[in-house]
Amino acid sequence: MSKKQAKDFGKKEKVLNFASNNYQLTRPRKVGAVMELIRECQPKSLRDWEKFYFKKAFSKRKNPYKMTPQILDELGERLFAKITEIVIPDWTSAFNDLTEQDCRDYIYEVTLVRTFDGFLTEKSVVNDKLAKQFPKVVFEESDSELDHSGDVDYLGKVGDKAFGLQIKPITANANFGNYKPTDRMKSHFEDFKKIYGGNVFVVFSKREGDKKQIENEKELLNEIETEIKRLEELQNEL
Repeated sequence: MSKKQAKDFGKKEKVLNFASNNYQLTRPRKVGAVMELIRECQPKSLRDWEKFYFKKAFSKRKNPYKMTPQILDELGERLFAKITEIVIPDWTSAFNDLTEQDCRDYIYEVTLVRTFDGFLTEKSVVNDKLAKQFPKVVFEESDSELDHSGDVDYLGKVGDKAFGLQIKPITANANFGNYKPTDRMKSHFEDFKKIYGGNVFVVFSKREGDKKQIENEKELLNEIETEIKRLEELQNEL
């Protein structure tokens, strides 16, 4: 393995990561499908990858544009503007207003109230939405070990194979750093796939009145449908 090339931003990393994710400045629609491209490139050096990227990369949007060093610079300028004009003032206000009671209330909320809400959300999303959309799939709660170590809340069983579901409230998108699977989660998702054969999907839930809805419903349902077909084909090959 070659030496890592990434720059260490120190304490600034959290701020940069939060703002970049929150304003989606490094998403495929802005910078192209980088993981797809680098797997196609199979670079031996950072220079190889850089040359390939600027030759092949296009933004993933309705009217795509070719990626250039100038566009990355412009995204960097936008990131700086977002941090200085919005993020820092908002955080400064939050820090100044923070009380000890806020911290007590937060611990109680996360431990009890949000756990309860999350439990009900999982039940509603799976039983009222996904189970009805995919009646041939057997949905089961994951055991405590898989939930804790594998970041999987539910299994969707397709014969002797299964895909996984990680269910997150839409407020996860507003958490510090926005929601993005960590390297640990990605590793667990890969381990899950090796054991069960299926991918793990992240379900963002939201409340509309008294009902629970799936924020990323259209995209998610299409991906799950494709995954079910793939798992069925795998079983037919056995």
